[in-house]
Amino acid sequence: MCIREIDWSETSQIVVLLAREHGKLSGVAKGSKRQSPSAIQRFSGGIELLTRGEIVATTRPTSELATLTEWDLQADFFHLRRSLAAQHRAMYAADITHALLADFDPHPAVFDGLCALIESLADAARHEAALLRYQWLLLSETGYRPQLDVDVRTGETLEPQRVYTFDAVAGGITMQPGDSDWQVRRQTVELLRRVDASGDCGEDEPACQRANRLLCVYIRAMLDRELPTMRVVLK
Repeated sequence: MCIREIDWSETSQIVVLLAREHGKLSGVAKGSKRQSPSAIQRFSGGIELLTRGEIVATTRPTSELATLTEWDLQADFFHLRRSLAAQHRAMYAADITHALLADFDPHPAVFDGLCALIESLADAARHEAALLRYQWLLLSETGYRPQLDVDVRTGETLEPQRVYTFDAVAGGITMQPGDSDWQVRRQTVELLRRVDASGDCGEDEPACQRANRLLCVYIRAMLDRELPTMRVVLK
């Protein structure tokens, strides 16, 4: 899956790819944008962002960039070109994937989840639910899953209450609010617990949107920077 693409020259590209069995890798595809028959045969006319394909590449310990010699396009996910909202959410998912994964650290579940998210974005009514499932999967796979069952500061069992407090630094819910903590509705916490237990997001898209915003600002706090695509989730 291509999660980042930069024009390197008029005919070549630098891309970041997420491979199911090999993890995230960056590479240069020399001549990938040429329109000669041989170039089109090797690179399917170029490598586009948010498309899936099979690659042939060479990696070297002395170079940060792999050399891509072939790209066989398998899925173009054309529905992303018909919906700006779908494209924005897919680009956000690609951005946080790039930010949270280390190079050459394979996470097959993340790859499968990203593919499932992009396919699910064909249904406009389920955008928020699909994104929520993916954000939670990515955080769980990378070791950043928020603690929702016990107080993240004391380890005590959380008591039911109307509004909880989220500590982004400690990474979870607490009953000892501080100046920099965020207030979170009980319904949002219960939704995230359900997603964690079964992947069920329910039918309440506004609730999914609130949960997506919470996870987005949590990721922003962990990265200590705001990715440009986060504005789509936080608006």
